[in-house]
Amino acid sequence: MTAYYFPIKHLHVTAVALSITLFLIRAYWSITGNALLQHRLVRILPHVIDTVLLTCGVILAAMIGPNQPWILTKIVLLVAYIGVGTIAIKRGRTTRGRLVAALIAAAIFAYIVGVAMTKDSTSWFSLL
Repeated sequence: MTAYYFPIKHLHVTAVALSITLFLIRAYWSITGNALLQHRLVRILPHVIDTVLLTCGVILAAMIGPNQPWILTKIVLLVAYIGVGTIAIKRGRTTRGRLVAALIAAAIFAYIVGVAMTKDSTSWFSLL
């Protein structure tokens, strides 16, 4: 590991916390029909934060090395999270559909965090 590993990891974890917080707020606003969802800052800021998150993630993955199967698990789950998250915030046709998608996205996110913390593709289940 280089001297940059821990600052980059800290920035990554901070971006993760900001990303999920903004997602939950935006999903709630989508479900309740709040007009703040259309505010320019609310539409732009998540993309900036997620860009920082992904950039740090790629750098960390390069530092850790390619023989880490749990990183592939995180990538696959991230794609699923993004897909379900867009249904929760934008593409859900009904309030109920957006709510269900938000709950599923939050569960996927929790699984991703478990994979990151345990460094195991089975996530929280590896602790059982």
